[in-house]
Amino acid sequence: MIEPHPAREHLVLALDVDSLDDALALVRRLRPWFGVAKVGLQLFSAAGPDAIAAVRDEGLDVFADLKLHDIPTTVGRAATVMGRTGARYLTTHAAGGVVMVRAAVDGFEHGAAMAGHPSPTTLAVTVLTSDPDSGPEVLAQRVAAAVAAGAPGLVCSAPDAARARAGFADATILCPGIRPAGSPADDQARVAGPGEAAAAGADLLVLGRGVTHAVAPEVTAAAVADEVAAALARLGPRSTHPSGVEMPGGAGRAALG
Repeated sequence: MIEPHPAREHLVLALDVDSLDDALALVRRLRPWFGVAKVGLQLFSAAGPDAIAAVRDEGLDVFADLKLHDIPTTVGRAATVMGRTGARYLTTHAAGGVVMVRAAVDGFEHGAAMAGHPSPTTLAVTVLTSDPDSGPEVLAQRVAAAVAAGAPGLVCSAPDAARARAGFADATILCPGIRPAGSPADDQARVAGPGEAAAAGADLLVLGRGVTHAVAPEVTAAAVADEVAAALARLGPRSTHPSGVEMPGGAGRAALG
């Protein structure tokens, strides 16, 4: 049996498949290097909440990447349902505004409490990694909305992570679009390598095709985990590394959470 890697709690395995059996096969194959699994729209559309329960039964935390974006009442009710599933993370679009994001935060926490689960983390999506055009002012506006809504976390690209951290020092930052060395960018415009993302301040790094479609997924996963562990060791305690990045609008300096 392969021992769990020390960096696995920072690594999220994207289960971008439309079969629960295929998803669980990936989890069982790669869990020594991944402590969290992403259940996104594709798998959730195929298997629904059963996907979350099945992944949790395998011992991984679940990142429910559903990007809720609707009227606040609908978002709040959907987030409450998701909280009852035991998912640890849930996404909602910061572009939906403060009231909508707050509804997601409250609903997700309420649902988890109703079911006796630990307090979960709502992640406000700032700028999609497939968006090549949105500038720093858009990131600043969406980070500000997340802060005002009380969202404990953010989703942003690794190139945006330091700037996002400057606007929200204590955020849990999740970065998609992570590509191991030699992997194609595919449909992503804002990408980075695993070590680069960790050094930029990402708490959670999402990897999918770069690992699952690799010739030797286990070898690639192990290399990614080693790279992230080395980057985190070089970084040291985050509180000792001020970012010094200015957010548009004068948010000023902030410690790296």
